[in-house]
Amino acid sequence: MNLISNVLYWISTGLLVPVIVLLIFFFIRALILIGTFFGQYMQEKKTSARIYSHIDSLSPETLPEFASKLPKKSNSLMIGYASRIIENAQNAPKIDLLLSEYEIAADKNIATSKVLTKMGPILGLMGTLIPMGPALVGLAQGDIASMAYNMQVAFATTVVGLTVSAIGFLTQQVKERWAVKNLTVLEFVAEVVKQSATKGSLETANN
Repeated sequence: MNLISNVLYWISTGLLVPVIVLLIFFFIRALILIGTFFGQYMQEKKTSARIYSHIDSLSPETLPEFASKLPKKSNSLMIGYASRIIENAQNAPKIDLLLSEYEIAADKNIATSKVLTKMGPILGLMGTLIPMGPALVGLAQGDIASMAYNMQVAFATTVVGLTVSAIGFLTQQVKERWAVKNLTVLEFVAEVVKQSATKGSLETANN
């Protein structure tokens, strides 16, 4: 039994360095995410000003005017897929495929935030519990300096893990709201495009 306990202790102690390294990595990744998130916020704001103001008046009759206002080159996922949907007006299955592709692309954009949200607390908890063993051993042996050091490591990993998780959670919530809003707009554009294509086909048939 002692052998098994010692093996588990060695394994958990050996995981401390990888956990700390991963925490530092995810913390740096969270800082980078903040910078990219600000860029995406400015882009979404620009997209809202350019696109959403014309959505209420969008109809099969105003579709050409709406299409002409879409920028030819844009880093916005929503604008890019809106242009592709309009270009494939005569291909309804392709439009449905594009909507599905947008959902996948939007989910990929949120993936980093999801990983930070989940991995932050996991690594933080591991980084808290692992040093507690050596800290208790130091306390039992009267080595206050060793106990204090291990407790310092435990508290530091907790704080860093929660910080990483908080950044991931906040960015995830905002990005998910953007994705749902943009998907709703794209679905509306797709319906208008399909109506326009159907109307054009009927007019052609009547002529």
